[in-house]
Amino acid sequence: MAHFDTEYQRLEASYSDSPPGEANLLMHVPEGAKSQWHHIENLDLFFQRISFNIPCLLCSKNGFTCMLLGEFFELVQLLFVVGFTVFLANCVDYDILFANKFVNHTDSSKVTLPDAFLPVNVCSARVQRYNNAFVIFVLIISGVFWLHRLVKFIYNVCCYWEIRSFYINALKMNMSELPYATWQEVQARIVEIQKEHQICIHKKELTELDIYHRILRFKNYMVAMVNKSLLPVRFRLPVFGDCVFYTRGLKYNFELIFFWGPGSLFENEWSLKPEYKRGGNRLELADRLASRILWIGIANLLLCPVILVWQILYAFFSYTEVIKREPGSLGARCWSLYGRCYLRHFNELDHELMSRLSKGYKAASKYMNCFLSPLLTVVAKNVAFFAGSLLAVLIALTIYDEDVLAVEHVLSSVTLLGVCITVCRSFIPDKHMVFCPEQLLRVILAHIHYMPDHWQGNAHRYETRDQFSQLFQYKAVFILEELLSPVVTPIILIFCLRRKSLEIIDFFRNFTVEVIGVGDTCSFAQMDIRQHGHPAWMSEGKTEASIYQQAEDGKTELSLMHFAITNPQWQPPQETTHFISQLKERVHREATGFPEAHLCPSTLASVHFGRDSYLANHAAAGVSDGASALRSLSPISSSLHLRGSLSVAHNKTSTMSKAMAGSGTDARTVSSGSSAWEGQLTSLILSEYASTEMSIHALYMHELHKQQSRGELSRHTWHRQESDESSDSLPEEVRSQPNPHSRNFPRSHTFPTTVASPSAIPTSASASRSKTIGQEGGSRGKVVRSARVPMGGWAEDGQAASRHHDPVPEESSEDEMPPQIQKVNSLCV
Repeated sequence: MAHFDTEYQRLEASYSDSPPGEANLLMHVPEGAKSQWHHIENLDLFFQRISFNIPCLLCSKNGFTCMLLGEFFELVQLLFVVGFTVFLANCVDYDILFANKFVNHTDSSKVTLPDAFLPVNVCSARVQRYNNAFVIFVLIISGVFWLHRLVKFIYNVCCYWEIRSFYINALKMNMSELPYATWQEVQARIVEIQKEHQICIHKKELTELDIYHRILRFKNYMVAMVNKSLLPVRFRLPVFGDCVFYTRGLKYNFELIFFWGPGSLFENEWSLKPEYKRGGNRLELADRLASRILWIGIANLLLCPVILVWQILYAFFSYTEVIKREPGSLGARCWSLYGRCYLRHFNELDHELMSRLSKGYKAASKYMNCFLSPLLTVVAKNVAFFAGSLLAVLIALTIYDEDVLAVEHVLSSVTLLGVCITVCRSFIPDKHMVFCPEQLLRVILAHIHYMPDHWQGNAHRYETRDQFSQLFQYKAVFILEELLSPVVTPIILIFCLRRKSLEIIDFFRNFTVEVIGVGDTCSFAQMDIRQHGHPAWMSEGKTEASIYQQAEDGKTELSLMHFAITNPQWQPPQETTHFISQLKERVHREATGFPEAHLCPSTLASVHFGRDSYLANHAAAGVSDGASALRSLSPISSSLHLRGSLSVAHNKTSTMSKAMAGSGTDARTVSSGSSAWEGQLTSLILSEYASTEMSIHALYMHELHKQQSRGELSRHTWHRQESDESSDSLPEEVRSQPNPHSRNFPRSHTFPTTVASPSAIPTSASASRSKTIGQEGGSRGKVVRSARVPMGGWAEDGQAASRHHDPVPEESSEDEMPPQIQKVNSLCV
């Protein structure tokens, strides 16, 4: 295991985004004036329930009923799976069912299904006999789990009723209005009622970022750990090569260990334990965490048979009917669990993420279909022909005489032949389809916003396809991974995650800040360009982050733009506002100059889509019939046209809303069907415009990053990229020679073989000091941070830090040890 031979200082101060003078604010309300919603003790859980139920609430006025029925039927499903499995194993006489044993009937010679059922006393005796100890153990475990789910169901019913009351009484939103509302409207009302009800007594005003931090506190940590390749989810196997294994069971264990399980790093949902904020006992804490991971891994190993049986049974009951009805469904693809975490922005809600990925699903499927093997296509065509011939004969014989179905294995042969034909057809491409991998990959990037550098320009390569399949996997692969999860998860916990315990301890200490009124949050979620920006992503000259502090793949910059566009009312700090306005100004400047620019290609001139532009077509949907012409234009042209259409629609809506406000009527009221649908259409148009605007900015930032990467690689040869020397020391003849590999870009840190640019190498380290960032507007505040250096060291301004350090003793007091840096390999291979 790699060591951080460094010492750390305690995080004494806290982060505050409160207005000046509110750092120690505690709102006092007289007892008689308190509302039901005054001082909600666990705001994290309360906001999570509101946001997680938004997709169900906003799609139907019976949203709460749908949620309750969903949880109720989950309880019924659990009882059914366990009970039906025990019944099939112990209460069925299969000799009668398979006609191996005859049954004497007085009235009829035909065997019925109840004849194969054993009597209740015989069935009970077979369950209780001595050699059925495993069945009894499974029943006991299932019963305890079901009782736990029942208690949770009753608790959730009370919580749902509380949320329903909150919508009606506090937010003043009737159930009939919810289908026509958006999350931004709900959030705006929550911010507004803070002034009246003081749901948070530690702050006078809530901001949009406060709400997101409480909802996504733990998920932001998970996104940051995946971004920094801290979690052991990537492996190199002898036969399969590089692969990713990240399942729901493994994710559940990660969260159990880090956040909410017994002995976790957090003492409650909003506060990291104080000992994990200090560096003096980091080795002791790492040993304690490693021991806890070991015991949880052993517990997973002991429960592996039970969980494995449950996974197999649940998959069998869930997918058998689907496979019979649609055999090609296993050949369909879905976004993997790792892909959702890798592609997720900081401070992005679940429904926002799924909406964004759903828009890129069609293009992603087309891209993966570009790589169908011609050899496999020929084999599939011929197998389908032979299977179809046999199936046609059997069907013809059955039509002629239905007694053919009584012949043994005829019905099963018909079923298997049908499945075989359907599977073969999934490998036969449409002969009229024309694929362009580079164009499809660009459309995908417009929606998913993240993509390793080395994919661009290499979309036609199978290596790119294989890596993209880790994000966009077959449904069959997803099911297989979930089935293998009970076996593989204990191995990963015991042999891979345990070795990273010290890195995990350092990560939570270095990247945790305390926000007044919010609690401890991941510092990456602050989207602070100065602290976590990357020079290669338009943050050069604006960031002070070392390599360890930088978010990879432009995560900080892209997350910041996504949050600002999604929440236009948010008032970021002054430095952040400057970055956002500067980027928007550059995009607008090139956009407005794009139609007339013929002398030199601009950055956005290379960001275009063809005639089948899914982005332009999707963005213009619902605006006007003439918007279909945008398919052949660039996304910038689409955005400009859309901007004009939206401004007209928005002005009309605003005028209508003001007129109705004068009469005391809300624009979304269902008293007028046209008003409700106009409000819903306006919300849809504005949402599509925000999505398109973010896609344009993502494409622009990737294009600038690509050009900057090419510029850096043209100044540095490949064999000097790991060197500590500056490019000025290169011989003139070497510098003037063209680089044959200049079209290949450095690989992403999240994917293997990362190469850091020389400009990103830190030149200073720091001992502990507090950094204060002011925030202006409605959420002005200050940040008190503990400075950090690469791979866990503390930084002190003015001190130079080389990349090679002398060894430092393992443990000592904080005052005796100078800060040091040591590089650690964060991949579990």
